[in-house]
Formats: sequence, structure tokens, C-alpha cells
Amino acid sequence: MTLRDVSEASGVSEMTVSRVLRNKGDVSAATRAKVQEAAKLLGYVPNRIAGSLASSHVNLIAVIIPSLKNMVFPEVLSGISDALDDTELQPVFGVTGYRPEKEEKVLFEMLSWRPAGVIIAGLEHSHASRAMLAQAGVPVVEVMDTDGDPIDACVGISHRRAGREMAKAIIDAGYRRIGFLGTQMPLDHRARKRFEGFTRTMAKAGIEIEGQEFYAGGSALLKGREMTKMILDRHPNLDFLYYSNDMIGAGGLLYLMEQGIDVPGEIGMAGFNGVELLDGLPRKLATMDACRREIGEAAANIIKARIAGTSAGRERINMTPRLDLGQTLIRNGALNTGFKDT
Repeated sequence: MTLRDVSEASGVSEMTVSRVLRNKGDVSAATRAKVQEAAKLLGYVPNRIAGSLASSHVNLIAVIIPSLKNMVFPEVLSGISDALDDTELQPVFGVTGYRPEKEEKVLFEMLSWRPAGVIIAGLEHSHASRAMLAQAGVPVVEVMDTDGDPIDACVGISHRRAGREMAKAIIDAGYRRIGFLGTQMPLDHRARKRFEGFTRTMAKAGIEIEGQEFYAGGSALLKGREMTKMILDRHPNLDFLYYSNDMIGAGGLLYLMEQGIDVPGEIGMAGFNGVELLDGLPRKLATMDACRREIGEAAANIIKARIAGTSAGRERINMTPRLDLGQTLIRNGALNTGFKDT
């Protein structure tokens, strides 16, 4: 993508396009808006390291993630770093806060330095971000999710399947009065997909979710405690609580134990992510390992292979989430853990 492409799309000269994109010179507001809109739709990003040498790249891998406020994404970064350790490639990362407009800004700035590859969380992006990724001219690997249409390569798990598998384990253990506690999901697409898989599997078994509690912000023990109290105050007959992540699940477990409630005798519990930090809890929380470190390693290896010319591209690696029953799910008898993907 060059200045000429933007010039042709906007109907103004390359010199004017250059002035607008460098924010230099005297250009009318209408012309400026026309050029900026054309550049955005085309996915044009200026090259800050080599002027007109659009094929130049630096030995940096742009890694774009939504958050550093929980233990999920640092493990992905660790996997990426380990896989690149034997190369000259260095990962640099930006954080979007789950906001599409912030992702556009971070992606624009990173691509302007012409990285050798891009690793970005999720499959859902704005039109402008998708255009930039499609025009980047480098390997792009979308990570954490495989439920969708990737721009290039993708590595992750099916979150809908993860939700279905957890629902089946809960049903097989004999629970019927289910409460769900999680993030507000319009921008957390992976949590939304797990919830969809979970509720649909429950519905097929004739079970409705009796109570729900949602929160905004980072995952934390305190929020888990508060949410657990609120949902049980409204729905005291619940016999199982499914949390969208382990951190709020751990907070809920501590609250229930503090209240003298038998887990899983009176109430069963499960989270998601398989955070090792929580292994020291008084009772091991049932959870599902989302293969975070392995996802980071696989994504970095795809980019290494592309740069080395040993890959044909368009890789799609679908990893299998691992169910850990812990000590908070099995209540009576054996559990049938066979999962049928439907």
C-alpha cells in the first residue's frame, strides 16, 4: 500500500496525501478528511523507518493484547518470548483494554515501524484494523480463539467448545440450579463465546441459568467475593456457580468457605484459564486450561517459519482445552468426562 493508492482513492495528489498523513502544510479540512478516510479504508500505514522503501522491516514482532491485569496474557507473552529466544527477533507489545479504537491506534503505531510479523489477540477487529492487518505485508497470527474467520494464520482454542465441555461436566456431576458470574461481554468476545456454548448445552439438557452476575474491569479476588454474595442473596437455592475466569472464582471460593458453606457438597464451582497461581487455595478450583503458553509458542513459531521460508502460510492450529476437575466439581459418584463435539 503506497501514497499513490491513497492518492487515487481520494482523488488528490500524492503531495497533498503526504502533507495530510504527515500533518504538514496548508490543506483544507475537507481535503484532509477525504484523505484520512481513504487511508483508513485502504489500511494504509506510513513507513517510519525507510521512507519510500516499503519492503524494509525491522527485527521486531508486534504483539497486541487486550490486558495485563490478569494472569492470562503474560503467559502468552512468555511463550512468545521463549520461542523467539534463539533468533534475532524481539517481541514488543501494546495493550488495547478491549477497546476497538485503541486497538486501531496501537496497530497503526506498531505497523508504522514495519515489524517482521504481528501477533494479535482475538479474531474480532474493526474494519480499519482488519484492513491494516490485511495490507501489512508480513505474517499475521491471531491468537487465543479459533471460532471465526482469521485474516491470515490463527492459533487458539474453540471457546464455544470450552463452554460446552464445562456445561457437560457440570450436568454429568448432577448439578441443576446454575448461576453464572463473569465479565460484561460486548467487547470480551471469547468470554461471550464460552457463555454461548455453555448456555446452549444447558438448554439442550432442559436446564436454564437461574442467576447471572456481571462486572466490568480487571479480574480480582475482591470482585469474586462481592459477586458471589450478590448472586446468592438473590438466588439462595443455587447449587453450582460457573465463573468466567479463575480469579473471580477464587474470590468466590474464599467467600463460600468463610461463610461455612460446603464446597462442593452444598455448592459446586468452576472457573476458566487454569491459573497456576491459585494452586495454593484451600481447595483446588475446577477449571479449564486454555493452553496459553503453548499458544504463544506456536504463534511465534509460525512467524519464524514464514520468515525462514519454510511455511506456505494460512496456518490454523486448534488446540484442545484441558478440563481439570479440581476439588470443587465432583460431588457424588463418578463423573462421565467424555465430550462429544456437537
